[in-house]
Amino acid sequence: MKLPTAGLIALKGDKLLLAYSNNKKAWYLPGGKIDKNETAIEALIREIKEELSLELNPNNIEYYCHISAPAFGEPESIIMEQDCFLYDLKDKNVEASHEIGALKYFSYQEYLQEPIQVCGVITVYNHLVSDKKVNQ
Repeated sequence: MKLPTAGLIALKGDKLLLAYSNNKKAWYLPGGKIDKNETAIEALIREIKEELSLELNPNNIEYYCHISAPAFGEPESIIMEQDCFLYDLKDKNVEASHEIGALKYFSYQEYLQEPIQVCGVITVYNHLVSDKKVNQ
């Protein structure tokens, strides 16, 4: 079964913004599930408002890549299909809310030191390294 999602890629220097899910006890890209009759960008805007208390400007959202990975914390038969979008937060103040316990920028190496790693986040880091947007 496929689970359509949208994820935010916000970079600060060589680091990627990740959100800590209180429910799943892991760091992952901010964003979430795409509802029926909703576009990926609409879902991203809605989820970021819920998770980060931040209004994204649709004109500044840039499609980056699509990833497929096992959906973390779900049965093995569920595959996350995620459209990932770049967004420059500049120096906007973002706050964790709802099910998000914390926000933090991670280098790739810092993320690899985490006790739990999400396959989708590793896939995004691999794209970012390949495209020279972050260092390995």
